[in-house]
Amino acid sequence: MDKQLLVDYAVFEVSPQQINESLAQNNGKLVVKGVLQRAEAKNHNGRVYPKETLMREAQKYASSFIKERRALGELDHPDSSVVNLNNVSHNVTDMGWQGLDLVGTVEVLSTPSGNILKELFKSGIKLGISSRGMGSVKEVMSENEVALEVQPDFELIAFDFVSNPSTHGAFLSPVNESKVNSTTDKFANIEKIITDIITEF
Repeated sequence: MDKQLLVDYAVFEVSPQQINESLAQNNGKLVVKGVLQRAEAKNHNGRVYPKETLMREAQKYASSFIKERRALGELDHPDSSVVNLNNVSHNVTDMGWQGLDLVGTVEVLSTPSGNILKELFKSGIKLGISSRGMGSVKEVMSENEVALEVQPDFELIAFDFVSNPSTHGAFLSPVNESKVNSTTDKFANIEKIITDIITEF
């Protein structure tokens, strides 16, 4: 089977208190912890990640990328199997298992994309996180439904922050919950934040 780029979202919930404490304790640096990926569960893309495969890749990722402090991710999903350093926003510093959940600690970096990411959180914009990898899939039956099982050739590449997760609940909780009344207002707010950040550098 041919490998393809696999992009999947997982719930990554962080309380406003955790974000505020991180900013206060780390001289303004944002460090958050939450679920990066989930095993043995059919996601909204119809894919299931066997825990054995995900455990193997998480271990490889931790022993190389995390250990060498280069577990970098981007702001928004690229259509590439390569992490683009020009768009890096964060670094995964730790990961481990809680049942079927792969939980990780993420440090937001002081890069242009990282600064945008941090300001979006502070402005109450909901963001999601998702995994990126290369692998093939095979149709199987899961809970009396057809699912696409990720095969053992899967290779984990990165975890990226995204603005429009397709999976329900795959959002990272912002610092301040600000309710936006319309889509137009939402995107105007995001554009203003990005413009303000760019003019500062």
